Amino acid sequence: MRHGSNIDPPNRFEAIRRDSDLEHLEWDQEYLHALSNRKIEYIDDSSQSIVSENSSPDIPFRYSINPYRGCIHSCAYCYARPGHDYLGFNAGLDFETKIVVKRDAAKLFRKFLSKKNWRPEAITFSGVTDCYQPAEREFKLTRQCLEVALECRQPISIITKNALVLRDLAIIKQLASDSLVHVYLSITSLDPELARDMEPRTSIPAARLRAVRELSESGVPVGVMTAPIIPGLNDSEIPQLLEAAKEAGATTANYILLRLPLTVEPVFIEWLQRVRPNHQEKVLGRIRDARGGKLSSSEWGERMVGKGLIAEQIRDMFRVFRRKYGLDREMPPYNCDLFQPPVSESGQLRLF
Repeated sequence: MRHGSNIDPPNRFEAIRRDSDLEHLEWDQEYLHALSNRKIEYIDDSSQSIVSENSSPDIPFRYSINPYRGCIHSCAYCYARPGHDYLGFNAGLDFETKIVVKRDAAKLFRKFLSKKNWRPEAITFSGVTDCYQPAEREFKLTRQCLEVALECRQPISIITKNALVLRDLAIIKQLASDSLVHVYLSITSLDPELARDMEPRTSIPAARLRAVRELSESGVPVGVMTAPIIPGLNDSEIPQLLEAAKEAGATTANYILLRLPLTVEPVFIEWLQRVRPNHQEKVLGRIRDARGGKLSSSEWGERMVGKGLIAEQIRDMFRVFRRKYGLDREMPPYNCDLFQPPVSESGQLRLF
């Protein structure tokens, strides 16, 4: 099993740090192999809410749903990794193999939409971890939530790296017919080898482009996120990525510059040293050039796009080719007037 991380970085909330000393086990290759090739564990989540509210000024949505914590896709660069520290796990191998499952997601979503003070606006699926990661094949929590959204005519946005989204095309088409859905496919490279290295268990680029095409042909507003752009690794692909997105039928395209907050930094550096050692010096140097000499920045307005010459070159190139391929358009507006609260468990409609 391929992992994005081969390390267990210390949990930043734990006072005691443990470092592995494996010299005396050098002879036990089976044991050493098992340490970095772990089986996936599914852990039940007892959360009593499913919709999160965001107030960050540089994130383009207010509400989001994440049926899973942790992600089997195993992208080494994933900014969601530090969230696993809050659960007592780590942002490395634990994030990829200890998947917390919100089995009551659909029930909690119905409960949220039943609130008397809810004024419908779009809710984003995958504000943190991917709602169509491989766990979704087994648990179908995203599908159950989409069924609730369709019942209530609740506007939603979906962001994913997985062509599994096409499994729910019938539901998504119905939402699209009432202007209730936008779908974004995240495509970071057209090179299947690089994509497999960066994102070990996501859909290959061709499958994601096929998903864009099938969604578009079905009347679903679909965009492409080239996120993240990693200076010195995939930034040169921007023109080809946007051309492919246009040919597949995308309406719009956006990007985010690589972010390495907290424990994402050691995970990404270990991955780069192990998988792309010949790129290490160039990539880390260009990241620093785009981050004011550091590897990461948390400043609003800067953290998504960077600053300095490298960041400006990426921004300008993206703008030029987005305009060239007509991907600088806005998605069609949502229709929030169709919303209707869910029927209560008793089967009775709400009077007021």
